[in-house]
Amino acid sequence: MNNEGLNRTSHVVEDPTQETETPLRVNVDVLKQRLIEQKRKDKVKRTIILSSVVLSLGALTMLTY
Repeated sequence: MNNEGLNRTSHVVEDPTQETETPLRVNVDVLKQRLIEQKRKDKVKRTIILSSVVLSLGALTMLTY
């Protein structure tokens, strides 16, 4: 049997700069605010696209008459 794979996986990182700290708590208010902002941006995009389509159809209608 070869123990090289086991030795590599059991190696513990001793350099503190390589360790990453994860926050213990998630702030739900921040996540809700991000969701609200994303929905607002999507709504603005839809409004701009819809209004440009309506204006284009109106302009084409005016040009045909």
